[in-house]
Amino acid sequence: MSEKNREGKRSARERMLEERAADEARAKRNKKLGVGGVVAAVAAVAVVAGVVVQNQRSKPETPAAAPLGAIGDKKLMIPSGAANAPSVLTVYEDPRCPACGAFERSFAPTIDRLEDQGKLYVNYHIVSFIDRSLGGKGSKNGANALACAQDAGHFRDLHDVFYRNQPAETSDSFANKATLIKLSKQVNGLDTPAFESCVNDNKYGGWVSAVQQDFDKSSYKSTPTVLLNGTPVYPKNGDEPITAENLVKWVDAANQGKPLGTTGSGNESPAPTTTASEPNTPPSP
Repeated sequence: MSEKNREGKRSARERMLEERAADEARAKRNKKLGVGGVVAAVAAVAVVAGVVVQNQRSKPETPAAAPLGAIGDKKLMIPSGAANAPSVLTVYEDPRCPACGAFERSFAPTIDRLEDQGKLYVNYHIVSFIDRSLGGKGSKNGANALACAQDAGHFRDLHDVFYRNQPAETSDSFANKATLIKLSKQVNGLDTPAFESCVNDNKYGGWVSAVQQDFDKSSYKSTPTVLLNGTPVYPKNGDEPITAENLVKWVDAANQGKPLGTTGSGNESPAPTTTASEPNTPPSP
């Protein structure tokens, strides 16, 4: 075989080996790209799934039903008093909260009187976080019963009855719906099949959960939280401690020169009625 032929065969063999090496390198590269693409795709799916899950967790719950006359975003607040009153008191309370009970027993007569005078419009957020902290259902069942009373136009009456008869926080007596119904009989107009069915069927359970979820998203972490025209006033308004006398003074100062609220303004809660245990006569200052 001539040298020329041998050189030609060697060149052909070398080209073949080079092409085979190139093919193998290309195959390895494609395999890596394929694996990387799958990993990237899986990661992308995981990210999307994580966003969806997070969105589902953080998405506010919209109640299927809200009590009659509830106001605000998603109707999560229960109003009391004339909607055109010159001052607004915002109150966050839990039915099981002992500090809320102490606040109401001290201030309910004054707040009710300011409402009746057209000086104050009160917006209640009835929260239920103590059930989550201590276990039980007293906060939720109590809140649902108050929503049921709002339907019947007796929210304020039952609210005041509940806090005057509030059990110890750890006893969770309000979890017993029969106890709630028994207390409601102190309010004229609540001894009805419609109210009892609303309580027993937990009609506003979704609304109660939505109110608590809204509280969780807020900057407020304890109850009672009380704001007068957006300014915190419990336990103090600036340097002054809250007292019944100071609350009247603060409201009168905020209302100076403004007309008093009147019924028939459009958004007020149903007019309060008397209770079987106490006539609704304005208390002395």
